[in-house]
Amino acid sequence: MSFSTLGLRPELLRAVAEKGYTEPTPIQAGTIPAILSGRDVLAGAQTGTGKTAAFVLPILQQLSGGTGSGPPRALVLTPTRELAAQVADNATGYGRYLQLRTAVVFGGVGINPQIDQLRRGCDLLIATPGRLLDLSEQRALDLSRVGWFVLDEADRMLDMGFIPAIRRVLKLLPPQRQNLMFSATYSDDIRALAQRFLRDPVAVEVASRNSTAERVTQSLYRVQKDSKRHLLAHLIQEGNWQQVLVFTRTKHGANRLAKQLEGAGIAAAAIHGNKSQAARVRALADFKGLRVTALVATEVAARGLDIKELPHVVNYELPNVPEDYVHRIGRTARAGAAGAAVSLVSPDEEPLLRDIEKLLRTPIPAAAVPKFAIIATPAEPDRPVQSGGRRSGAGGNTRSAHGQQGTRRDGRRPIHDSGRGRGGERSHAPHGAPRAPDAHRGESRSHQHTGSPSRTEGPGRGAGQGQEQRFGRERQGGERPAAGRDRTDGGWRRA
Repeated sequence: MSFSTLGLRPELLRAVAEKGYTEPTPIQAGTIPAILSGRDVLAGAQTGTGKTAAFVLPILQQLSGGTGSGPPRALVLTPTRELAAQVADNATGYGRYLQLRTAVVFGGVGINPQIDQLRRGCDLLIATPGRLLDLSEQRALDLSRVGWFVLDEADRMLDMGFIPAIRRVLKLLPPQRQNLMFSATYSDDIRALAQRFLRDPVAVEVASRNSTAERVTQSLYRVQKDSKRHLLAHLIQEGNWQQVLVFTRTKHGANRLAKQLEGAGIAAAAIHGNKSQAARVRALADFKGLRVTALVATEVAARGLDIKELPHVVNYELPNVPEDYVHRIGRTARAGAAGAAVSLVSPDEEPLLRDIEKLLRTPIPAAAVPKFAIIATPAEPDRPVQSGGRRSGAGGNTRSAHGQQGTRRDGRRPIHDSGRGRGGERSHAPHGAPRAPDAHRGESRSHQHTGSPSRTEGPGRGAGQGQEQRFGRERQGGERPAAGRDRTDGGWRRA
């Protein structure tokens, strides 16, 4: 089957051919005809199988029949800035021979240039929920003409607590529209979400639920936590890896590991939600340009990073949620290429490993740990304990130097509700609505020198500075609130 058999316009076929694509992927072959026929679609496929083109191409074709640019006629909602930017880039590339305008809006950057862009008009708008609602509240955005609505990475939206925001967005859209929902994982919760706004959808599922790409070679090394960074440096250097994406659980852990790899002579950079948008773009550009060998990332990079022919992904720490393992290793072996996913598993992560293998319904092969050198690096100084706080004793709670609470005995972190959805993007829950679960998981670090007790160190800023934590895992990947405003249970207040 070729793209020409799907009923696409010559202008789109020309753009697709220039990108080097000759045959549609299964998800594209299954969804493009359904979208062109006007049906709502619920689609699930592995990460890296071409989901973006599956909805962008038919939407561009239908938009090309319109006249002039005014308010957006199609809306794509994504959970993270990186994914929004990626979708916008793809839409611009596919529509290069059509007289259409594409705009992208997300938080973490100034809102005024985005307002100016919207005033000039656009046909296709890609947005994250918080910034979209900000623009609507400022009456800078008119969604009354939207005829196509796409919810991309719906499972991530659900996980990050954006359902209240999605409901608010749906109320801004006209009732007569075509709805499309795409997801990397295809759970029962996703089906329940689909029933809320999809009308008699065509269900397209081209792979078994939560399966990984066939071309990803998976392996794991069982290693002590304190030795992980030394083994990682050994694998990169001895294997002559030129490009590796490394995942950690926390932002603080990503920063620390990047510095440690730099100390071992490996060019490294960190990317996570606390980095400015400019810093994130710069780090990603350096990584794609092979000026950086190791890009150390939190879950912010699990969705939205499209790195062509990425050969290696490393789980430096296993994710707390098994489905995130699928998303992480889906960064490699994209578009039919091959790739390798390596996990470094410490003894305390064995329960997480069992959950992942249960999800995959297959064990991950364990490799023999090679001999590796212990690289001497300067020890980080201990932070003083805040007056009134307690050092960790027989499993009691701990507190960092900034007053941030540490992990409980069950490994979870206490709730600190600041009104954002997981990922920094505001969830925009209406007054009185329940908050979505949010997450941080601290990093435990044992100090081996005599007389220094172990402590649990929380990532990022202290709780008194607005750092949001909840049970489970770290919030990642979304955008931050508009400058000068914060959420309270009673609505908006000036910061």
